[in-house]
Amino acid sequence: MKIYCVGGAIRDELLGLPVKDRDWVVVGATPEALLAEGYKPVGKDFPVFLHPKTHEEYALARTERKTAPGYAGFVFHTDTSVTLEEDLIRRDLTINAIARGEDGALIDPCGGRQDLALRVFRHVSPAFAEDPVRILRLARFAARFADFSVAPETLELMRGMVANGEVDALVPERVWQEIARGLMEARPSRMIEVLRDCGALARLLPELDCLFGVPQPPQYHPEVDTGVHQLLVIDQAAATKQPLPVRFACLLHDLGKGVTPAHVLPHHYGHEAASEGLARQVGERLKSPADCRDLAVMVAREHGIVHQGLVLRPETVVKLIERCDGLRRPERFGALLDACACDFHGRTGYETRPYPQRERLLAALAAVRGVDAGAIARALEDKSRIPAEVHAARVAAVKVLARPAADGDTILDTSCSNTRQ
Repeated sequence: MKIYCVGGAIRDELLGLPVKDRDWVVVGATPEALLAEGYKPVGKDFPVFLHPKTHEEYALARTERKTAPGYAGFVFHTDTSVTLEEDLIRRDLTINAIARGEDGALIDPCGGRQDLALRVFRHVSPAFAEDPVRILRLARFAARFADFSVAPETLELMRGMVANGEVDALVPERVWQEIARGLMEARPSRMIEVLRDCGALARLLPELDCLFGVPQPPQYHPEVDTGVHQLLVIDQAAATKQPLPVRFACLLHDLGKGVTPAHVLPHHYGHEAASEGLARQVGERLKSPADCRDLAVMVAREHGIVHQGLVLRPETVVKLIERCDGLRRPERFGALLDACACDFHGRTGYETRPYPQRERLLAALAAVRGVDAGAIARALEDKSRIPAEVHAARVAAVKVLARPAADGDTILDTSCSNTRQ
């Protein structure tokens, strides 16, 4: 029995990056032999075991054969005759098909070290085309290793997979899993670019794909289209270390611009309503978690009015807070403002500009939450007046904070938003 460290741990080690998890391949062993040494079985489709002390995953060397369409249509084969090279050659990318033996020697039958030096994602074999998840994984790796490019032959293979319908077999849960992981990398825009380059974005997120080529309003950011703006916004979310719900909301916030009638362009009057519906549609189709889906819908609906936060009447500010359930969920209201700040800063030349709308609306939220609704209710004999009196008190609290927009303040998209009064 021989044991090798394989895959991402070796790749990251060679790149000089910290290694978080180590995976191991066991050659020349049987499940019974590992069980006898105290390993705990966890694999369902093929034998994977947890080390009795480190709890790291140890998998028996295996080969695989495609038997049906989609990412689940494989039969795996393991026995003591399967070699390390056979196990490595079934992997997705050359940079993930490197192993290190117990003596420290590297085994690299697919040229992974050379591709690491070239900063290239290259498929190991034509078997790459048998598993559509590999398209998502490669795109996610592009978000992590932003200076890598996709080998031309690999990109062509991916385009063929899309054309052959392999991507259509992906289940929503797996699509969400990979997109969510990619959004949490340093440059999530690279994931979207790779998916678009191979044609998979049009199949997986057509609402986002159709934004590319759609012009922006002329009063700001005229040098890029709406799709590129989305990429700048999600990269801004990554640069500011935002959590996943904020990053997902940034990805979907302007989807309504893709359905703007041609005769209206380059303006997008009232696009928030369409953006809200499309964000909900995408969240439900991907079966994204409720916190991600709900924030994405809220940001799509409200980002235009939040950008006007410095000139909103106190009455409108209170309605915004109440509509967003900010009194009961102040953290989510803060996340809404964080996403809007990413939208604002996701424009060339805007990266370091102040965004006082966020502070003003957070202060308004604090003022509204400071209103003692219970005291107002107890003081009223006519209980039917309670909602109106509480609302009036909240508006009065916000009025104390009101200030006009100052010179140098930037208020975006005021001609394109459908402000709720």
